[in-house]
Formats: sequence, C-alpha cells, structure tokens
Amino acid sequence: MSAKKRTIGVIGLGNFGSTVATELTRFGNYVIGVDLNEQRVSNHVERLSQAVIADARDDIALREAGLADCDMALVAMGSDLESSILSAINLKLLGVETIWAKAKTKTHHRILAKLGVDRVIHPEVEVGQHIAQVINNPLVRDYVSLGNGYHVVNFRIPESLEGKSLDMLYHAKKFDLRCIGVMRGTEFIGQDGNPCSLQRDDLLILLGQRSDLRNFAASL
Repeated sequence: MSAKKRTIGVIGLGNFGSTVATELTRFGNYVIGVDLNEQRVSNHVERLSQAVIADARDDIALREAGLADCDMALVAMGSDLESSILSAINLKLLGVETIWAKAKTKTHHRILAKLGVDRVIHPEVEVGQHIAQVINNPLVRDYVSLGNGYHVVNFRIPESLEGKSLDMLYHAKKFDLRCIGVMRGTEFIGQDGNPCSLQRDDLLILLGQRSDLRNFAASL
C-alpha cells in the first residue's frame, strides 16, 4: 500500500535538506525546496517539483513560495539558530499543519519544542547512535526504534545456531521478545508458532524492549 502523496516544503537545501527533499520527490510527493543560496537552488531546479530562492525568515516570502499550501514542512537548517527559529514561527503563522525541524543543540531543541514544532530531529546524533549499535554487535544487521522503548531488530543467525529450530531460541519465554519473522535472502520462511529450521546468515526479525534485545544478543 503506497502512502498518500503530499505537498511538502523543505527549508534549507544543504546536504541533509537536499537529501530529504530529493527522496521525497522520488517517492512522488510535490516538494518545494527553499534556500537563500542561489547555487543550491539552481542545483535542485531539475530534481525537485519546485526550487525557490527565498529568505525563510520572511513570512511573506514563504507565502509567495507556496509554503502556505504545504501539508507539512521540514526546517532543515541546524547551524543558523535565528533562521531556524524564525522559519518555524513563520510556518506556524502560515498554518502549515505539521512541522519538523532539525536541531543542533539541546537549547535549540527546547526552543523549537516550545514553539510547537511537531518533531525535532538530530540527524547526526541519531545516525551516530544507529551506527554504534550495529558496530557494537556484529550480529545486529539493522534496527528501527518504535518509541516507548520498543525496537525491531534484525539479527544475523551465527554458525552456532545453524540447524536449530526457531522454538529452541527461547526468545519469547526467557527474553520477552516476539519473532516477527525469519528472512532467508528475499524469502520469508517463518515466524513465532511456525516450524522453522535456521540456517547461517538467516535474518531473525525480533520486536521487544532494548534491554531484552541486548540480553538476547549477548546470549548468542
């Protein structure tokens, strides 16, 4: 099932903002990219639905750029605190329903949150934490945080577990984890309640709390 296509504004076309804007366009959304830097805008004229040279600190300029018609907007400027804050305020004034913003510091985060920004993100921190988790345990191929302490993690089955049944892992009883499925290449071969003989390099997809997932990984 594909997601509903939306009109999305991205303010700031640096490395982070331009990547998000380009991907959102590729997904079929109508994306309006805004930056004060003429060269950045010029680089994205062919990549985005619309690329505009405008000062996001000016609400009139944002309105003229079409931001008032956006379903949501991302303030992708992190280093320029003033521009980031004023951009968020202006998006609020324009009535944009959902606003996300990049923050560089904890103070920046608190200010954006006080302004009513729906989600404040720290891309460098979040990516760094993600990479550290994967590097720390070679059996963890990838993971996704679901909030409230729950994660979905892909574990690579090591040679020591080859040939064992999924039921023999005791992930449910001992670690309070749920197996969403086992992937072998691109094939879905089993989940909790179904008989499944594991092979080396299968991916075990588990849902649970971080502490239980960590203890399970240590047991492997």
